[in-house]
Amino acid sequence: MKINKKWVAAGAAVTFTLSAAAMAAAPAFINILTGGTSGVYYPIGVALSQLYDTGIEGSKTSVQATKASVENLNLLQSGRGELALALGDSVAAAYQGDLDAGFKKPLDKIRVIAAAYPNYIQIVANKESGIKTLADLKGKRISVGAPKSGTELNARSIFKAAGLSYEDMGKVEFLPYAESVELIKNRQLDATLQSSGLGMAAIRDLAATMAINFVEIPQEVIAKINNPAYQHGVIPASTYEGQTTDVSTVAIQNLLVTQSSVSDDLAYQMTKLMFEHLDRLGNAHSAAKAISLDNATKNLPIPLHPGAERYYKEVGAL
Repeated sequence: MKINKKWVAAGAAVTFTLSAAAMAAAPAFINILTGGTSGVYYPIGVALSQLYDTGIEGSKTSVQATKASVENLNLLQSGRGELALALGDSVAAAYQGDLDAGFKKPLDKIRVIAAAYPNYIQIVANKESGIKTLADLKGKRISVGAPKSGTELNARSIFKAAGLSYEDMGKVEFLPYAESVELIKNRQLDATLQSSGLGMAAIRDLAATMAINFVEIPQEVIAKINNPAYQHGVIPASTYEGQTTDVSTVAIQNLLVTQSSVSDDLAYQMTKLMFEHLDRLGNAHSAAKAISLDNATKNLPIPLHPGAERYYKEVGAL
């Protein structure tokens, strides 16, 4: 049988063209890893998904509620997410492979998209409990976030610096925001430590339901933590109902993190769209109003994704 070489060549060209078209048409899956639905990560994640769904051609977006920082970073490493919010100290611990922080080995695939907004450690107590200081937590019932979550890691660091441990407490629960607040409402817990953006829904709900006290974290305690991720911050008066004074506390930067298998082009588009529509993120939650191009690349504990780096160089931010 004589083979017509022109037909073979033509067939190969058609096959190549179809393959290229199929690749071009392949959807860009963007799974955004957040936190509990009553926290700040989740509404910001939803806003980002809506932005990418309309702004990135052929994208398929989803938002996944998780236990936040530690789980998010492990999911990114295993390729089960394209973008996540995580606390800066957790990101550093993940890259180093800190077992005590919940990372069995170094997570070498994680990359930064941008520094986002600061989390504030918010320790709130039922006013009836009499808790006003860190020392007052001794013998009391407290929730510190899910086990080995970013919040729980923060709790351990802060208590250690203050000369406290879980053994000093009357009872320690490892629960996320909403569940912690419900137990305080039901007088089954006295206090909760939460790491979140200001104005978080769960604490707003609690403050509207009962009289609460905010527990300050003094600057001398922050200094003893000896971790540059932990900075002094202030919860301004009137952030929550009944809060009449500023509250001194710890602030920790949140990061938007991706992973190395995300293409440079997709990472570029995700970064560009976010900074071109920061107003939409701010409308989703007031904490996101602190995201800025000026701070996006400062003091990062792990490398930038090359796609994000391309955007920052393009706009003169690097």
